[in-house]
Formats: sequence, C-alpha cells, structure tokens
Amino acid sequence: MKAAGHRLAMYNFGLHVGPCHAPEVQGFLQREPANFAAAERAAGFVGRSGYPGEPGPGSWGPQVFPRFILGSGFDSAPSSLSLWRDIESLMAFTYAGVHADALQNARNWNVKGYWPPLVLWWVEQDRSPDWREGAARLEQLHDDGPGPGAFTFKQAFDPDGRPYEIDRDRVKALIVENRPGQAELLEAVRAMPV
Repeated sequence: MKAAGHRLAMYNFGLHVGPCHAPEVQGFLQREPANFAAAERAAGFVGRSGYPGEPGPGSWGPQVFPRFILGSGFDSAPSSLSLWRDIESLMAFTYAGVHADALQNARNWNVKGYWPPLVLWWVEQDRSPDWREGAARLEQLHDDGPGPGAFTFKQAFDPDGRPYEIDRDRVKALIVENRPGQAELLEAVRAMPV
C-alpha cells in the first residue's frame, strides 16, 4: 500500500536479560550495527532516530521509555524508532534476512515481556515522531488493543483508520529485492556467537 501523504512509524522496546556489558547480551550488541545497516539498505526505509550522545543519526528528541521499564532495575533499554514507506516494506525487513536472524535469537537476550514488543502508527509525510510518542503509542496498544492510532502487523490499519490487509505477495517480492543488499551482512551475523 502506498500511503500518499503518510509514512509508517515503528517503535519497539524490550528489556535485556542482563546489563549491556553482560556476556549474555553481547550477541545482541554485536548484531546491532548490521541490523541498522540492513534497514538502511531495505526497500521502503525512510529513516531512524539515533540515540542521544551516540554517533550516528540525530536523535528524534530525548529518549524516553514506556512504563514497562519501571521496576526492571534498568534506566535504559533496547528500543528503536523508525519511519517506513509502508507496512509491507517494514514487514519484509522485519521477518527476513539480518533482522530475522536477530528475532530467532532474541529469547537469549531479552526477557519475555507482558507488553507488545512493537507498535505501528501513521504520521504525516513531513513529520518524524519522537521517542515520547513511540513510548506512549506502545502503552496505548498495551492498554487498549490495536486501533488506528496504535497497531501491529496482525491487526493493521491504513492512514484513514480502516482495517488493512497486508499484501503478502508484495512482502515476498520486497524480501527478494532486499536480499542482495543484505547478503554479506547476513553472512557476518550468522558467524557471530549468540
């Protein structure tokens, strides 16, 4: 679906099984640059927020976290905020290639959350969401379930708020289109320890 005048925003959030320097999360940290590179090479990728005080793209506002971080013992957690042309582009990136490798190993690095791992919503073409909005949308999805303002791949909506059926054939075509740009990244992450 080409969403004229809109872009798809995605925010995800999780909690690691240990602090960032712990051996059990090093597989995640080693793969992170390859995941960012794969996203940048993926069809339909628009941009992502960087993290305050770190090299890379600028941060889309101060980084905040949803309430699910409370009581975890952490003051920071793995999360990302990005923009995509459409749902199919994000889905093709998420479930194939480098990112799919990370998803397969996520149970080794992250605690099982009682909250949704990600939230999707539409933003106007000329606007980027900030971290606060991403955290609020994730909480909204948890509290109210999927709706036009906060949804998932399983229950998606178009920019006009109507239920949307994802074009699975287009997702498959985008996976094929993305494959050459990820080949060496995928080979590298598959050689990394979990």
